[in-house]
Amino acid sequence: MRADRGQRAAYARLLKKHTPAVPVIRNALMAFLIGGSICAVAQIFMNFFTRHGLTPERAGAMTSVTVVFIGAALTALGLYDEIVRVAGMGGSLPISGFSNSVVSPAMEFRREGWVLGVGARMFGVAGPVVTFGLLASMLVGAVYLLFRIPLPK
Repeated sequence: MRADRGQRAAYARLLKKHTPAVPVIRNALMAFLIGGSICAVAQIFMNFFTRHGLTPERAGAMTSVTVVFIGAALTALGLYDEIVRVAGMGGSLPISGFSNSVVSPAMEFRREGWVLGVGARMFGVAGPVVTFGLLASMLVGAVYLLFRIPLPK
């Protein structure tokens, strides 16, 4: 039993010696700057759509579609993975990161065909998110219906 503890302690020291230091401050700063930049670009689109006559709700929808399209295009060009490599969650968390998680597997498996490759693999990562969103919205709708809560206008 003591030899086992000694081996574990030696392994822990060896592991600590060879594990590179994580630049937490740098990673947090890059996530903040790049994630904030993505959100600032989205706000520019939102202002543009609102200024050109769309209601705030429709401008928000158009902004989401535009940011998803840009994220998908950058993924197809191989650039979004570099953004995520530098930004970490700052690149993964916005909606453009969601489009990246849908487009990347689709591109990777496109040689297997449209149905078994692109169609089947496209929602491998994003599928649980879509499923959870659908189930959560159904649950909230059921609560509104059961308790006769008036819908917000």
